Amino acid sequence: MKHVNRHDPVTRAWAADAILAVEADANRSCDTHLHVFPLPSHWGVDLYLKDESVHPTGSLKHRLARSLFLYGLANGWIGPTTTIIEASSGSTAVSEAYFARLLGLPFIAVIPTTTSPEKREIIEFYGGKCHLVDDPGAIYEESRKLAWVTGGHYMDQFTYAERATDWRGNNNIAESIFQQMTHERHPEPAWIVVGAGTGGTSATIGRYIRYRRHATQLCVADPEGSAFFPSWISGDDLATGPGSRIEGIGRPRVEPSFLPTVIDRMTHVPDAVSIAAMHWVKEVTRRDVGGSTGTNVAAAVEIVKEMRARGEKGSVVTLICDGGERYRDTYGDDQWLADKGIDIEPHLADLRQFLRS
Repeated sequence: MKHVNRHDPVTRAWAADAILAVEADANRSCDTHLHVFPLPSHWGVDLYLKDESVHPTGSLKHRLARSLFLYGLANGWIGPTTTIIEASSGSTAVSEAYFARLLGLPFIAVIPTTTSPEKREIIEFYGGKCHLVDDPGAIYEESRKLAWVTGGHYMDQFTYAERATDWRGNNNIAESIFQQMTHERHPEPAWIVVGAGTGGTSATIGRYIRYRRHATQLCVADPEGSAFFPSWISGDDLATGPGSRIEGIGRPRVEPSFLPTVIDRMTHVPDAVSIAAMHWVKEVTRRDVGGSTGTNVAAAVEIVKEMRARGEKGSVVTLICDGGERYRDTYGDDQWLADKGIDIEPHLADLRQFLRS
């Protein structure tokens, strides 16, 4: 008999310590808050915002980055000297830079040049380096090249997001939502509304709903320019788009982690509506949120309108994906909006009227 032994006790011990460090981060972070959005009580429809911006790195992507690191460590892809590479529009790179620093690993974020300066600064604050590309569609191949040149590991959130998270439970975002809703007047949500960046969050929630036999329906809000909505309509996985101006959600191609079969409804949200809803949430709640949250809330408002028109009672849950402080020079800047030809005022007026109706 012939045997080949590749067991490296030093690397194995390092990986065990690394997994413990990542798990400890989860223990230090309490669950995210579920805020009640102030709709008139007599409507009989309640809207909730699950605030993912309170994670240590300030966004929903903290959950994903933690799962991706655990997945890479458990698979033996990440070792004590591995350079971590990620293709990202910003927020995932911020969170992965945090975990790379936690483990003492070098990190390179391959991001579009359009990524907000605030996000680039946070990546660098956590010790990461930013590798900028002009074409958002080129970030994938550029990441693979960098991983090959450095001998590093390309995390590839767009492929592994749907499989790195345990969709059956283990305190994933879906299980957290249903546990936090237990004592509300409509404890089982009629709808959960999320955006799609990798497709991982919608896949996790959609699978969990079916696995736990809930009647809840899942709506994915997709921004202007994204490939997900036209693909979902046509059934063509090869559908492409120019890319989204709403950072964090929407993609120029249909990502491998996008699972259309667990989605009950998709809503296409124009950029002006997303940004108007972002500003409106701050007006109504004093919570400073980002553009992707605006996309979510705009789609959720349409569902609330429809439920009221049909005389239905129930609850709708959506996400605060990150904070508005990351977009001061873009969605929060009147001159930037004017330069881009984005007029949010008519849509702000519609949202204000919605609460008065």
